[in-house]
Amino acid sequence: MTLTVEKSFDWDTFTERFWDRQPVLYKAVDAVPFAESEVFRAAVLGSRPPHPLAVPGNLQFLVRRRQQTRPHDYLPEPSDGSFDGYEQRMADRLGEQRYALVVHRFHSFSHPLWDRAQRFYAGLWERVGQPTHSAGSTMFHGSYEHSPVGVHQDRFATFMFCVRGTKRMRFWAERPWTDPVHTVLDYQPYLASSFVAEVEPGDLLYWPSRYYHVGESAGDAPATSVNVGIPRREHRPYYEIKDLFRGARPATSAPLFTPDAAPGGRLAAELPTALADAVDAFAAGLDEDRFADRATELALRVRTAGGFWPVSYTHL
Repeated sequence: MTLTVEKSFDWDTFTERFWDRQPVLYKAVDAVPFAESEVFRAAVLGSRPPHPLAVPGNLQFLVRRRQQTRPHDYLPEPSDGSFDGYEQRMADRLGEQRYALVVHRFHSFSHPLWDRAQRFYAGLWERVGQPTHSAGSTMFHGSYEHSPVGVHQDRFATFMFCVRGTKRMRFWAERPWTDPVHTVLDYQPYLASSFVAEVEPGDLLYWPSRYYHVGESAGDAPATSVNVGIPRREHRPYYEIKDLFRGARPATSAPLFTPDAAPGGRLAAELPTALADAVDAFAAGLDEDRFADRATELALRVRTAGGFWPVSYTHL
């Protein structure tokens, strides 16, 4: 299979020919909703650690293939000024080691980015309907060899906007391996059955959820993209439960640690106090009236936010 490349973008042609059908690369799209300067600012806001020794829950940082469990000085800072400054600092810090910065829920850290994204996708919702579950967004930045999870399949139809550098995406129309695994990191044996898209700044790449794919570096220089995912399959209650309790921070009456095991390695039969507090808070949230109110509130927030998770007021 070869990739279709288009020079002009409009929602009518896209939905008729490509939506849920096949990948397509649009060159130099006029209305790209992600500007480099605003993407950098959102990357700074979206990677603030909750504690000097903790990596935020919406963030991944890898050096080579190793997931980092502490932020160190790897994350973008206001003092970097731009991706140029950040890339130079990482080059001084890491030398030639490849790295990846991945920020999830990316649009929620910038009102301008969210505003343009929801305006852009209003054209898609007019034609295919707004998703019942919120669209997601993720920024990928770095010189990483390939996507941290390797070759995989998402539950999202994905739109990739290249912001900086050159990005390469590799696709398979069907799962290329027979082993009972969901992802593959070392995929060289399957290269012959793949096809490739080279994506440059201002380009928009789309692929349906059924395609297996992996992102690769097109060279040694870091590159930046923002992906917007529209849920299309595997719509499980798990995702709604996560959203219903996102941001809920139950008060705890004890430190957040687990007591040591008893002799013989057995843990105590009762939950540690902090975990018991969390379970009680979760159970209280499942009260029928409270649950219905919370679900209604979140559904209205996503609906009025143009199908996206709303921007946090703390980032305005």
